[in-house]
Amino acid sequence: MWIAPEVKDPVLTHAPTRKSIACFGAVSLETGKFAYSLCDTFDAKTFETFLRLLLRRRTCAKRMVIVLDNARYHHAKLLAPMLHKYRKVLTLLFLPPYSPQLAPIERVWKLTRRLATHNRYFETLAEVLDVVQQCFTRWTKSNLVLRRLCGII
Repeated sequence: MWIAPEVKDPVLTHAPTRKSIACFGAVSLETGKFAYSLCDTFDAKTFETFLRLLLRRRTCAKRMVIVLDNARYHHAKLLAPMLHKYRKVLTLLFLPPYSPQLAPIERVWKLTRRLATHNRYFETLAEVLDVVQQCFTRWTKSNLVLRRLCGII
């Protein structure tokens, strides 16, 4: 931030809020398609809903491996019946603790911030959501950018 030296008492206006939205996301390494789900909180129920969304988008006769960090809701007992039911097509692969640099989705979040929110002021959470969802909508179609970004080379 830069302020002219002749300004004695600068006033910085900002939106006094700590509102947030939880966002789950996943990228298909085969196609580069991005799937996401917005919700109020991160918990086992919202995570289960997101897993069901991914299962609906799964190509028939293909297994799905989802790379995850060790958030508590990823290990919730509430998920056990669903994971047992889909054990032949769904595998959860957990990264070592405290290693966000290994999570491919973290690269997507970083790119989203750079393209949609960096160096911009938003008065409301709705404005932030609008800009972020525009970015996400572009990525729901097959694309090489996310495929390369999340792929292991």
